[in-house]
Amino acid sequence: TVSPPGKTNVSDEELEEMLKEGKGPINFTVFLTLFGEKLNGTDPEESILNAFKLFDPAGTGTVNKDEFKQLLLTQADKFSPEEVEQMFAVTPIDVSGNIDYKSLCYIVTHGDEKE
Repeated sequence: TVSPPGKTNVSDEELEEMLKEGKGPINFTVFLTLFGEKLNGTDPEESILNAFKLFDPAGTGTVNKDEFKQLLLTQADKFSPEEVEQMFAVTPIDVSGNIDYKSLCYIVTHGDEKE
């Protein structure tokens, strides 16, 4: 079966099993690592890009900052508002409030050039 854009064909049970593999609370880094482990044969940057593409069904290369912040604050091991602001401090965000997740993935896998 083909899933509509932005939807996964993963059952809730499969997601629960994946989350149980995480050691301790699920934060954003653990989420990306677990997600990446399910994408065998890919490099870490590609794995993270694929995770972000779930939030970008139109394939724009960006995700809305406010929508993404809401996910971080309300899902799994919730980020604190301070943690979200720390992440956004190194996140490339355009004037429209969209996160360039391709650039963010590069920062996550290669480090911030400002450091």
